[in-house]
Amino acid sequence: MSLSKKVKVGLDETRILILGSQILLGFQLQGAFRPTFEHLPFYARVVWVAALGLITLTIALLITPSVQHRMVEQGRDTKRLLGVIGRYAGLSLAPFALALGADLFLAVEPVLGLGGAAAAGAVICALALLFWYGLEALRARTTGDRERTMTRQEPEHEHTSLETKIEQMLTEARVVLPGAQALLGFQLVITFSEAFEKLSFASKLVHLGALGLLALTVIWLMAPAAFHRIVYAGEDAPDFHVLGSRFLLAASVTLAFGIAADLGVVVAKVIESQTAGIIAAGISLIVLVGLWHVYPALLRRRRALPARHGMPDEIIGLR
Repeated sequence: MSLSKKVKVGLDETRILILGSQILLGFQLQGAFRPTFEHLPFYARVVWVAALGLITLTIALLITPSVQHRMVEQGRDTKRLLGVIGRYAGLSLAPFALALGADLFLAVEPVLGLGGAAAAGAVICALALLFWYGLEALRARTTGDRERTMTRQEPEHEHTSLETKIEQMLTEARVVLPGAQALLGFQLVITFSEAFEKLSFASKLVHLGALGLLALTVIWLMAPAAFHRIVYAGEDAPDFHVLGSRFLLAASVTLAFGIAADLGVVVAKVIESQTAGIIAAGISLIVLVGLWHVYPALLRRRRALPARHGMPDEIIGLR
């Protein structure tokens, strides 16, 4: 399988993971505004906030490879990028499993009590870790040596055609778009809940600002397809690839700020502390912007410095 094909398959696998995680994030954000939420004990609220943080971290990890593909590799397929896709997908499964267990705990606790809920959450989390890490580790001892060796022996990069670059750029937009649309839908529903009416005016304004940012995210992500059809009549052009990449990077900015803003609103409501909400929003923004923008920008700068001194790509240290 060619390197470009492996990158495409990796992005498709990420798409499977990110849709579920963004829908789960929408459930977490919306659930805090349901009528029965007011009756949850404090420990359940703490678990809720922990699950919210874990699923946000999952999303941050899953979107990172796409941003690096745009910012660092500028659409080229490289072995480094393939490694990034696999590494971040693997890392994202751990917080996803913990968030899944926490959500099952919250769902079961009203029915079976604290003990039954803890057992159900622990079992689901353990099963997720077993099927996502344990079985693969056991199987890798006896299977796949040849394939892994072939991957290690591949060249650092291969020529990536314009057609492939555009196809993968559109794939990366599809990776984020369905989840962003679902998240926007969940957040729109919140504004019609009774609990939303009880929020302070400042919290309402922050939520509306987050809605606007999520709406912009959807607009940015859908814009490349519209340009491809209307302006370029479906033909591949270098200008379209550059434009589409800029739209995707713009979407990552508005998505980061939109998620952070709503996290602040929800945590402030759940913990009943504006200070806790501000801290949660700040931490989430640091994590999202750090993974999606600051770290890729540093990698891009490190790649640019050797290139200015005439060093070939093969010895640029970006492993």
